[in-house]
Amino acid sequence: MNPAQKALWYVESHLGDSLTLDEVAAVASVSRFHMVRAFAEATGMSVMRYVRARRLTKAARALAKGAPDILTLALEADYGSHEAFTRAFRDHFGVTPEQVRAATCLAKLKLQEPIMMDSTPTTDLRPPRSESARATLVAGIGARYNHCDNGGANIPNQWQLFHHKVGNIPDRVGTAAYGVCCNGDDSGNFDYIAGVEVSDFSDLPREFARVRIPAQRYVVFTHSEHISTIRRTVSAIWNQWLPQSGLTVADAPNFERYDEKFDPATGHGGLEIWVPVNE
Repeated sequence: MNPAQKALWYVESHLGDSLTLDEVAAVASVSRFHMVRAFAEATGMSVMRYVRARRLTKAARALAKGAPDILTLALEADYGSHEAFTRAFRDHFGVTPEQVRAATCLAKLKLQEPIMMDSTPTTDLRPPRSESARATLVAGIGARYNHCDNGGANIPNQWQLFHHKVGNIPDRVGTAAYGVCCNGDDSGNFDYIAGVEVSDFSDLPREFARVRIPAQRYVVFTHSEHISTIRRTVSAIWNQWLPQSGLTVADAPNFERYDEKFDPATGHGGLEIWVPVNE
């Protein structure tokens, strides 16, 4: 099983226990950082968001059947109080626990059913090459996304804005463009910067985001298909190749690199995916 499958099994087997991201990552034999990315790429959700959604779904079903004690349900769902549980329940479903119990109906609720994953590999990856890269400064158009909320769906629009504004970025180095994922957290939030390498940030206008990519060892994968299928390749990297490689992912930015062969108008030409790994 890949990390996402192991995580799903563990969560479903221990839904009534006090789960932590560290525990789930340990079961999958990967780091917290790797677990967050692998699970999100495979499911479109963060690990702990899935845990919360499954627990709240279980509570909703109990309420629709007339469960009398909301505090007991709150404690079973790992909430410390009736108030905290009610707030989370309302944020997730748009109604209160009392309303669900009174209506005895779940038809309008967005319930989270267990995710079942096929173990069949999603794509064949070409063997990557290893690179030791120098530190790089990247400046461009930045935005923050969340894997839970269809994360990355607006990235093509972000690149369109980048192409309109790239001429205003000073001190550009080379012709390549970079799509940098950085500043990720346990909830599946991450920054994405569509940018170019620059020699200095000192004259960079405030409208542009910036990130320093440290000197780092990488494994570099080639995605030669249309850009629209990149998620399939990324998922295969994090859930198939890396777990089998014996390498550990470094807590550093990972990025796509687009050279002159890539055509932003058509999405063809291929790109590289650089994943940081520990020495």
